[in-house]
Amino acid sequence: MKPKNILYLLLAAAIAVLAAGCRTAPVMDIEESPITVSGKYTQDDVRKAIIRAGASLGWRMKDIKPGHMEATLLIRKHMAKVDIFYNKSNYSIKYKDSSNLNYDGANIHSNYNGWIQNLDRAIQAQLAVL
Repeated sequence: MKPKNILYLLLAAAIAVLAAGCRTAPVMDIEESPITVSGKYTQDDVRKAIIRAGASLGWRMKDIKPGHMEATLLIRKHMAKVDIFYNKSNYSIKYKDSSNLNYDGANIHSNYNGWIQNLDRAIQAQLAVL
């Protein structure tokens, strides 16, 4: 094989390895997840449950206005930011911003979706004890 062909082959192999390491998936949003808690609780109780859930996973929670907060997760050189909208009957988690997660307008590094699923489960767990 000619040296030039070997170079092309090595370049193609390197690109394939890099592409395999960058797993992306469609951005996951949680849309109006129902709050199925019985008993008396307020919107502020829901807010506090969401804050506890996020803090337990390393998310920095920031109130924007009643019914809306922003959550930021920093892991190594990666950053994910979401808007969380909530009321007494449901909550939503929506992508807002990110860095170093290969976001292209529709897809993002698949780890992001795992972080959102973990946040959703933690919120559900905190709501269950209201």
